[in-house]
Amino acid sequence: MYNVFLLAARLTNQTMKTEGGSDTAKQHAGERAADAVEDGTVVGLGTGSTAAYAIEAIGQAVADGLDVRAIPTSFQSRQLALEYDIPLTTLDAVDGVDLAIDGADQVVDDPESAAHGALIKGGGGAHAREKLVDAAADRFLVVADPSKLTTDLDRSVPLEVLPDAHTVVTERVRALDGEPTLRDAEHKDGPVVTDNGNLLLDCEFGTIADPDALATTLASIPGVVEHGLFVGLADVTYIGTADGVDVRTY
Repeated sequence: MYNVFLLAARLTNQTMKTEGGSDTAKQHAGERAADAVEDGTVVGLGTGSTAAYAIEAIGQAVADGLDVRAIPTSFQSRQLALEYDIPLTTLDAVDGVDLAIDGADQVVDDPESAAHGALIKGGGGAHAREKLVDAAADRFLVVADPSKLTTDLDRSVPLEVLPDAHTVVTERVRALDGEPTLRDAEHKDGPVVTDNGNLLLDCEFGTIADPDALATTLASIPGVVEHGLFVGLADVTYIGTADGVDVRTY
């Protein structure tokens, strides 16, 4: 069996990656989401260690005869899909996406909150393509372990920005009382460059009281390609545990 974490480590050359949670919990969540993939469907493949388990399970189902086409959201997920001989396609080549499976860096787990099910993504730097595919899907399934659950979003929010715009965007974020940091690469000099050729700003806002409002504001800043707030997109979150999977529906 291919080592999905070795692949992730080799392909993800950046400092802000969100780890945590047991491998068993991640595997349970990923495999449960993969069970929702039906014959003849188009599925979006997310990025990260938990999504990698879903891709692995889908690949095993393809080897057993499952007929699917998949749209990867990053170089990492594309390489893993190719390793498992999962047929690939693009958004332009299909009429729609039936299902998307993706991980999260943080998930609001509070049924009494208007932000229930809101996510922060982008620790792997792929959130622009992830949001494109996840938003296009008829159903968006989030896979996570318990360490990603929270009552309030308070992690830094990644912004993918045009290279020429990072100074201007930095000033705009500071005007919002945010603290942006240009994400540096681990194994080369200089900043991380996304699959789209852009830069990443990791923006601290403290506890985010209104994720929807902040998402709208960030999206309006010229030069921001995409932000890592996913609000109102998730349909289900599968939370892997040592014994199985807990399910949240929205």
